Amino acid sequence: MSPWHKNLLMTNHVDLHTHSTASDGSYRPAEVVHLAKDAGLRAMALTDHDTTDGLAEALAAGAELGVEVIPGVEISTRHVGDSMHILGYFLDFHSGKLAERLAVLKQARKDRNPKIIAKLNALGLAITMEQVERISGGGQVGRPHIARVLLERGYVRTMQQAFDIYLKNGGKAYVAKFRFPPAEALEMIREAGGVPVLAHPFTLGLGSLGALRDLLRDLQALGLAGIETFYAEHTPEQEALYLKLAQELGLLVTGGSDFHGDNKPEVTLGNIRSRNRLTYDLVTALKAWRKKEYGLV
Repeated sequence: MSPWHKNLLMTNHVDLHTHSTASDGSYRPAEVVHLAKDAGLRAMALTDHDTTDGLAEALAAGAELGVEVIPGVEISTRHVGDSMHILGYFLDFHSGKLAERLAVLKQARKDRNPKIIAKLNALGLAITMEQVERISGGGQVGRPHIARVLLERGYVRTMQQAFDIYLKNGGKAYVAKFRFPPAEALEMIREAGGVPVLAHPFTLGLGSLGALRDLLRDLQALGLAGIETFYAEHTPEQEALYLKLAQELGLLVTGGSDFHGDNKPEVTLGNIRSRNRLTYDLVTALKAWRKKEYGLV
């Protein structure tokens, strides 16, 4: 156990943004919960991309280990130029309607992957869908799995290089996929009794404070409850800005590492620059909002 982990034992810390093999992480849901236990976290949210398939396993592990597991999701939605991600917390993941809508997104990913691989093959990079599926560990396949195969085959030096050259928007093998509009994702989360939060706002590429404020107001009118303020890639200046906007607009504040395991090796579960801000108070506020909004405990 690392010295940092020893320092976290018996703390009040949380991590509200993690991924497992159910989407594009490298650890199974139960393994992520074990890592949270080892890191001394009181609570964690499993927020896999466009799926709730890992939640039952994670919740069972949390009950066994004494870690509070918050059932969550991260939904990709349409945004100018690329995508906007919306986190949902405390979902009723047994909701048939939610499962039905998420199945549309799962199929969109499934349809996209062979097209990306075909583009890579046309560029002379000999990888197969079977290799990518093996890397995925049985969960839904996404670009990080393709990036890992490119890395293993020696076509790139790092996962980030795979995205920068081939897989990100504008990359040589990029393929756009179907995404819901933000309004529909917010509705999906709210209909499942969840708390919707805008993820990592820096990725939206908005050029001014006013543009972000206007976007948040528009999303708030559609049901947005919060903004992910504390995040592994946010600068201190960005965090201060997002905290100010949250206070100004009456939005909840959340935060997390965006842990993906080996598929994002630079990020450690529960460990970001502002980890002292990732305390159970954030969870308490989410629960209070949910109780006030829906009457749900």
